[in-house]
Amino acid sequence: MQKYECDVCGYIYDPAKGDPDNGVKPGTAWEDVPATWVCPDCGAGKQDFSPAQ
Repeated sequence: MQKYECDVCGYIYDPAKGDPDNGVKPGTAWEDVPATWVCPDCGAGKQDFSPAQ
């Protein structure tokens, strides 16, 4: 699955790991991450992420 990188701080969202501390279960595809989710490192919105290279 495609990983996504925060344009602000460089945090990588890995769908295989999810973000369980913030309610996103492992195996959650980027498209299924809630629109209200924010970067756990810097608080940037989902719109501030781009596909990781």
